[in-house]
Amino acid sequence: MSAFARSSARALKAATKVAPASARAFSGVAAKRAAPLAATVASRAFAGVRGVKTLSFAGVEETVYEHSLGHPRISLDKTADQLFFLSSAVPPTQRADWPLPKLQEYLKDDTLALIGYGSQGHGQGLNARDNGLNVIVGVRENGESWKEAIADGWVPGKTLFNIEDAIAKGTIIMNLLSDAAQSQTWDHIKPLITKGKTLYFSHGFSVVFAKDTGVICPDDIDVILCAPKGSGRTVRTLFKEGRGINSSIAVWQDVSGKAKEKAIAISVGIGSGYSYETTFEKEVYSDLYGERGVLMGGIQGMFLAQYKVLRENGHSPSEAFNETVEEATQSLFPLIGNYGMDYMYAACSTTARRGALDWAPKFEAANLPVFRDLYAAVKDGTETRKSLEFNGRKTYREDLAKELAEIDNQEIWRAGKTVRSLRPAAK
Repeated sequence: MSAFARSSARALKAATKVAPASARAFSGVAAKRAAPLAATVASRAFAGVRGVKTLSFAGVEETVYEHSLGHPRISLDKTADQLFFLSSAVPPTQRADWPLPKLQEYLKDDTLALIGYGSQGHGQGLNARDNGLNVIVGVRENGESWKEAIADGWVPGKTLFNIEDAIAKGTIIMNLLSDAAQSQTWDHIKPLITKGKTLYFSHGFSVVFAKDTGVICPDDIDVILCAPKGSGRTVRTLFKEGRGINSSIAVWQDVSGKAKEKAIAISVGIGSGYSYETTFEKEVYSDLYGERGVLMGGIQGMFLAQYKVLRENGHSPSEAFNETVEEATQSLFPLIGNYGMDYMYAACSTTARRGALDWAPKFEAANLPVFRDLYAAVKDGTETRKSLEFNGRKTYREDLAKELAEIDNQEIWRAGKTVRSLRPAAK
């Protein structure tokens, strides 16, 4: 048995263990959920082949593009001479129709010009560079992003340019500026994106809400999207771990007849593990809705409301935080993410389970009107206009810092700093 086979066998054995003895009492659901997951992990580890799949999502069939990460063992990150070594314990899986050599051959005559070097520019750019693609960065010369790009190994005059020169040299223009900056710079950038180039976005915001942003694309170019489902830092981290982030892909304009193919190829190039096909409209609607809902806005509101009621009833800050945030993020949310809601319910006490089952419909009923209002505000452009107004202010950074400081100073999060310091891993 090879070293890889032995490590895979060990992984399978570990994966099929539901939990310590104390947790196995709820194993009816847990075992059923863990076993298929373990089998899936094992089968992928041994097969090592990915490709185009049609999968059923709650009875709705969708096409999924499962990619090869195919990154090199040695890569540049942070500085030109600082090397990180990727683990060779598990070889990168290969998607049958997009192995790394084919990806490099497909894009060999293209230059990916990243415009903007924020979170997504950092993650996507470094991943594409590590995958052996021709990548350059375009930012304001000598600005903060310019300095950050140099620290990451981009070389002025070779792989780092001002925005105008980068667009001139690029064939695939990856507009990764912030939504507000895309709107503010569009009149200057648009004439530079000439016939034959491809315009790439990682968010449908500017294009879908063109009446508000002014971003109306030239009609003689391909316009595509690859939207990683996470921050650019996560895009980078998961790539380095050999996993890859999930992304959605879409086509706005297909002049060449190959726009979708390009979107898939670039999604592979930037380190996506899976890509799901969508539209520009659905991507931006779901993204804005999710961020304002349970991903960020909704969860902060729920955390704060529960914490306040506990404090009003005499509970200490540490107890209120532990029962609101700590147990959720450290114990229960990981179970939901790995196995599903029913598994998490089954993992808890009978008393907790009964209460959750009874109260979940009440929370659903109370929240549905809020979420419907939210989706309507996203779809009709209200949220877009709010974002453009705030993010386009000259005092944007100062105003944002003030709002974030208010959150940081809330008692719940001040208590949280002490609780986090007590975690074993923090010592």
